[in-house]
Amino acid sequence: MVDGELGGYLLALAFSGGACVGGAWWSMRRLSQARYLLDTPTSKIRSAAQGYVELYGLLKELPGADVRGPLTGKPCLWWRFSIEEYRSGSDKKKSWHVVQSGTSDAWLSLSDGTGECLIDPRGAEIRPAVREVWEGSLRHPMGVAKTGFLALFTGGKRYRYTEERFHAEQPLYAIGDFRTSGASQQGFDAVAAQGQVIREWKQDYAGLLRRFDGDSNGQLDEREWSRVQLAAQLEAEDRHRNTSSQPARNQMSKPGESRPFILSNAGEDEVARSFYWQAAGGAVLCLTGALATAWMLGVQQV
Repeated sequence: MVDGELGGYLLALAFSGGACVGGAWWSMRRLSQARYLLDTPTSKIRSAAQGYVELYGLLKELPGADVRGPLTGKPCLWWRFSIEEYRSGSDKKKSWHVVQSGTSDAWLSLSDGTGECLIDPRGAEIRPAVREVWEGSLRHPMGVAKTGFLALFTGGKRYRYTEERFHAEQPLYAIGDFRTSGASQQGFDAVAAQGQVIREWKQDYAGLLRRFDGDSNGQLDEREWSRVQLAAQLEAEDRHRNTSSQPARNQMSKPGESRPFILSNAGEDEVARSFYWQAAGGAVLCLTGALATAWMLGVQQV
């Protein structure tokens, strides 16, 4: 086998092997995510446990929010867009190339009748029901069209625009990390709270000495340290009272582990079904890559 043929053979072998490994990884990932969705029971916001939960409710508009789709200008709660240009690539064949894209980072509010939960969408796999796709000749669909002499230099360019959105009162399926702030929803650990206050004070040890070193010897004796502990206890209790007076605030965000974080207008069953289909596609890709790799290795041995 000459050098050119060997290079092509190794490239094809690497491609088929990569398809096998990549397909297997994607298939197992989607199967695992589907099981997370189906094995996690739907919770009510008011009684949801802290940690990984699944919620289902309606999207609500946040007070003072003014979110609009960047390509259509339509009011919404969240958006994602892309602008593609139809042009020649490195292989001289024309195809669509993304020239601009973006995703909203606006927070969402989900209500299920028992409470409301704020959702930070960053890092989520988002599946909106509203998706608009259209074409035009402008770099941006809301731009000013060129006329007269300048129109001669547009070159007949084609652009494709895609905008996806969430709107108020749409159903939302959400699964992710759920946390509630506010001591009214949390137990008060007096010892841990006191320790936290003392650790904060120790960061400014000079200030701690100014407050509690009565004999100014640069050290805290047993009597002075007792005063530190008592003051820290009172400070912790005061903080707890202030927090308890505030209403509970529920939030959902991306889980710290490899668990899926999904926001979708479709329900759990539909999302899980699409994951199973994607897992099947990954398995087919893995099998195809494995067969191609085995065939090329067999040909090489011959």
